[in-house]
Amino acid sequence: MLNSASRLDVINRLGRGMADPTRARILVMLLQEASYPAQLARDLDLSRTNVSNHLACLRGCGIVVTAPEGRRTRYEIADAHLTRALESLLEVVLAVDDGAPCTDEDCDVPLCCGATSSVVLEAEVTR
Repeated sequence: MLNSASRLDVINRLGRGMADPTRARILVMLLQEASYPAQLARDLDLSRTNVSNHLACLRGCGIVVTAPEGRRTRYEIADAHLTRALESLLEVVLAVDDGAPCTDEDCDVPLCCGATSSVVLEAEVTR
């Protein structure tokens, strides 16, 4: 079981890994499927060096792991629990623009499409 210090380390590593927009884009791509640095560079219109540097950071944070395949190295999310957590994070509605309409026509999240203050209040009430 993780102690308090190790839990904070996990949060810090996740925060560092996701804080950079390029690393976030890489993570979204890896959520779809495991990939290779050259493929990620091509898909994201980035240099291979740039992608490799960001992958090294994500690997150092423990967010991604590698699987050697001959002369190539495949990158994937390190843990199925992390995959589910990242997918859940992508579904979160943040209260950043008071009164902004919901952009998801099929939204079925209670209070999502109402006033933002209601969403914030609901989140505070359910804690």
